[in-house]
Amino acid sequence: MNCIIIDDEPLALGIIKSYCEEVGGIQVLDTYTNPLDSVEIMQSGEVDLVFLDIQMPQISGIEFVKSLDKKPHFIFTTAYPQYAIEGFNLNAIDYLVKPIPFVRFVKAVNRVKERIALKVGSHQKTGNVSSADGLMNDNKFIFVKSDYGNVKIELENIRYIQGLKDYLKINVIDSKPILTLMNFKDMEDKLASNDFIRVHRSYIINVNSIDSIQKSKILMHGERIPIGESFREGLMRRIGLQ
Repeated sequence: MNCIIIDDEPLALGIIKSYCEEVGGIQVLDTYTNPLDSVEIMQSGEVDLVFLDIQMPQISGIEFVKSLDKKPHFIFTTAYPQYAIEGFNLNAIDYLVKPIPFVRFVKAVNRVKERIALKVGSHQKTGNVSSADGLMNDNKFIFVKSDYGNVKIELENIRYIQGLKDYLKINVIDSKPILTLMNFKDMEDKLASNDFIRVHRSYIINVNSIDSIQKSKILMHGERIPIGESFREGLMRRIGLQ
């Protein structure tokens, strides 16, 4: 797995580079103190992963990611945990708060390796596929049974899924909720995406839809989703706040 490291602090660059060497299986192609200097290698297609600081003088890491047409996997590294939610809204694999513990670094890298392995395995099973098949292999959508038929739902359009007495209510962007006779276990297996996490016995959310977190509630688009006590640690770890 090829990576680059972008951070305006030379000390931080050195620490992350040493972590990569210790973990193994990661080739550091280059390091940069200015994100704009990395554009050429980004466009080459050689980079699998970017460790990216957020607070930098030339351009913030968040703004830099937004400017990219072709985005590799990236992990934000920063001393400011308040940017975690915005980072995950950009589909960051993880968010590491400085000083970065080595164990936490390893977990983040393993997430990237798992994501790449899943994608490679999917392509190996299907061989040469059409662009439509490629979407399915990358888990961009699911089908659920609803109203005597199978309804296609784009994963990025799902805000959250609520468990009711006998069915699940799937809340999607710019459409009425979709009701389906499924249990949470089957739904979690169907989602199989790092973007979704169980936050309560009755709720699965899309982390990209989070606006903010206040005590025991998640705010998204004017709605409040409860956080179950037994699910809190997993959620905080997932969005880099623990």
